[in-house]
Amino acid sequence: MKPDLDVTSVPAWAVAPQEPDADLTGRFWTVVGFGAAAESIVDRWITQIRGAHPDPSLSVHLVESGADDAAAEAVSADLGAALVGWRLLLAGPADACLRLRAHALRGGVADDEIVVASTAVGTRDVDCAHCGARTRADVGLEEVVPCVNCNRKLLVYYHVSRLRGAHLGFMVDAEEVAS
Repeated sequence: MKPDLDVTSVPAWAVAPQEPDADLTGRFWTVVGFGAAAESIVDRWITQIRGAHPDPSLSVHLVESGADDAAAEAVSADLGAALVGWRLLLAGPADACLRLRAHALRGGVADDEIVVASTAVGTRDVDCAHCGARTRADVGLEEVVPCVNCNRKLLVYYHVSRLRGAHLGFMVDAEEVAS
């Protein structure tokens, strides 16, 4: 029986692509786009922000990145200079957004200061509960993937670590008696 996703730690945008509107309640925005599929979302967000806030003193920092490290550095720099009203908008594949969201949360950003639009949800980072290794694979929830380190068959569970940005994986046949 599958759990209701509303009672799990898996964000809805990590299961099905979603394109929410920009958070217009802020005064300063860092907008991060991962890949070509995120471009139209980022453009729409910037148009929404500029339309709602034509004041030129408002700041929108666009970060177009294909790399986690560059995006994390940009978010860290913006967060270091952030004032009340700063918002983070992320668009791209769910796995990249989960990793950058985790980076922001570790930096003290609150969930309600982050908007995520996912463009793809098939690839997941799965943290092995047994050895701690991270396996990246095209795998769905409740599917099984071999750990890249210990080779255990990991069930991709309905849990996402907010601070690690990855799904939990545990040995699918842990309770079976070896023959």
